[in-house]
Amino acid sequence: MTISYQLKRADFIFKNENDWEEVMSKSFSRTPQELINELISSELKGRGGAGFPTGLKWKLTAEVANDIKYVICNADEGEPGTFKDREILSMVPFKVLTSMAVCGYVIGAKEGYIYLRGEYFFLLPELNKAISEFEYYCKEMKIDFTIRIFRGSGAYICGEETALFESMEGRRGEPRNKPPFPSDVGYMGKPTVINNVETLAHTYTIFKYGAKRFYDLGVQYSRGSKLFSVSGDTPKPGIYELELGMSLADFVEEFGDGDTKAVQVGGASGFLVPRKRFHETAIGYQGKLVGISLPTGGSMMLFNSSRSMFNVLDNYLEFFREESCGQCTPCRVGCQQLLKGIKAVKRGEKKAQYLDKLLRLTDTMKLTAKCGLGQSVANSFSSIVENFREEMIY
Repeated sequence: MTISYQLKRADFIFKNENDWEEVMSKSFSRTPQELINELISSELKGRGGAGFPTGLKWKLTAEVANDIKYVICNADEGEPGTFKDREILSMVPFKVLTSMAVCGYVIGAKEGYIYLRGEYFFLLPELNKAISEFEYYCKEMKIDFTIRIFRGSGAYICGEETALFESMEGRRGEPRNKPPFPSDVGYMGKPTVINNVETLAHTYTIFKYGAKRFYDLGVQYSRGSKLFSVSGDTPKPGIYELELGMSLADFVEEFGDGDTKAVQVGGASGFLVPRKRFHETAIGYQGKLVGISLPTGGSMMLFNSSRSMFNVLDNYLEFFREESCGQCTPCRVGCQQLLKGIKAVKRGEKKAQYLDKLLRLTDTMKLTAKCGLGQSVANSFSSIVENFREEMIY
């Protein structure tokens, strides 16, 4: 099946933000329910990769009766190959701050936090300056909302929302059991809305231009635009805002070097798509409507024929082994065994059929690992082993 959606550029996220005060004033003149309805109508889904409807998340949290609630911006951009959120915070921070304040108004929260990736300390001076200016405006407008920055310590697992809460509360960053969900029990045990940086930037676009302007971008089940961090074997590395729903073939035609043999969609935790499947793969949440449809947090890594897929997988598994929090056995032991296993096959110590046992192990991890880290190891492992088995052996 060939996907017919063409690659289309958009230009909203990095547009001038000098009108943030106007957007703020306009938003606060509306009722919380009107703003929730606007988000729901836009069909904005979380841009962190999971794709949970943003309007529904705000609605669920707003409906919980509690005097203390929180808004958290997840800026722990730790997925390999993703480098868009730091640019948003650097170039248009007021879009994120405005959306956090509006979210606070909608759900009844007076405190917001930006959980900033530890390696992004260089953003602090300008970001603190923007927050000071923003809070001064809030005080002038008698808006009771404050924003603080919490610096992470470089743990990939803290990108998972409940592990992030644990980190902020002074404990080891480990995922919590769900339910309860953050809308009921989040930071400090209180109802919490947690959105990533890009999601908040898109809510600004919706509050400024209206839901229809956003909804008209993209395709069914994948509305709006998305920032893509393009890296690897490409003559055009960088950050691009494109409509969702495009085919991977069109993406490669635009960003490939003429010899692209595979694209890793969604970073190390995503799927590697071989050349033979470019035309039948779409980027978005369309599911079975369009053959293969892959959501992504933004990372798009291109590999040409000079790259060894064994080395790529080996690198991913080293990363997962290092970043596993060790809390659950399937992930802690599974990542180690997968890494040992592919090395043993490559050295000839194990027969090629051993790869099938490793694939069954990833199926187990997907079902039994406690959080998205252990569950998503299967994505890159299975897609690389199944499509490039010969490179795992010879």
